[in-house]
Amino acid sequence: MEDYNNSDRQEIFSKKIRAGKRTYFFDVKSTKGNDYFITITESKKRFEDGSFVKHKIFLYKEDFNKFMEALNDTINHVKTELMPEYNFEEFSRDNYSSQSEEEVA
Repeated sequence: MEDYNNSDRQEIFSKKIRAGKRTYFFDVKSTKGNDYFITITESKKRFEDGSFVKHKIFLYKEDFNKFMEALNDTINHVKTELMPEYNFEEFSRDNYSSQSEEEVA
């Protein structure tokens, strides 16, 4: 049996979202057995020393539907029940793309 390590995981797709002082990465990866999973990574720059703090979630195919449903339900609850008057469109991509790299790093 061969060892399974990070080099065995092949990245298939990647999406990067800059969101203020955070960056989110959504990556689809494959295993040696041609199975797929998603990693969601939040990366945030520390002001004290300039290093990056990363938090990662591994999402497996058997949980995709449950995860999407729970995320959508949670977001809709905030938008409709907790903050119905708030304009969430002010955080559209256009607003972030006009910021400099320093502001979003």
